[in-house]
Amino acid sequence: MDSDKNKILAPAKGRLLISEPFLSDPHFKRTVILLCDHNEHGTFGFVLNNYIKIKLSDVIKDIVDTKAKVSIGGPVQKDSVFYLHTLGDKVSGSLHVFENIYMGGDFDEIKELMNQGLVPAKSIRFFVGYSGWGKDQLAWELKEKSWIVSDATTNQIMDTKYDNLWSQSLRIMGDEYAMLANFPIDPNFN
Repeated sequence: MDSDKNKILAPAKGRLLISEPFLSDPHFKRTVILLCDHNEHGTFGFVLNNYIKIKLSDVIKDIVDTKAKVSIGGPVQKDSVFYLHTLGDKVSGSLHVFENIYMGGDFDEIKELMNQGLVPAKSIRFFVGYSGWGKDQLAWELKEKSWIVSDATTNQIMDTKYDNLWSQSLRIMGDEYAMLANFPIDPNFN
């Protein structure tokens, strides 16, 4: 048995939080969240699999419509737009999250690159709002077994064609977690 595969991971910048199958909070039910920051003061990230049917140009003025999907990043600051991208140094002020994933940066630069057609849809993700936990809040939720922590891949973050990121992310973690992916939403319908 591979001991690394069965190791319980701690939350960290660049890792995923995968909700346990029966988490009932409507904001986080069957979600996958990329952690963009985790420190002694709290945790910040974006729900990756809560898409909304809205055009990017309906959310951001003066931007070319692209095939970029918009997601609800979480219940905090739902009047603000955030973004993850793989553009790195091309956007000043970008914050490195992990591998080739960056957060934020100069929005005018992003908008200009997009309006010039220089940003493929798979290179940027937009989120309305974010997910946040205060000091020790996530530690308590992990103790209550509300979340599973997993390593992330760029593809999991940026590929918005995944139909079921939640179950696919559990399956990637191996047999022990793959069975959770098949749990019914309501156990009474089992």
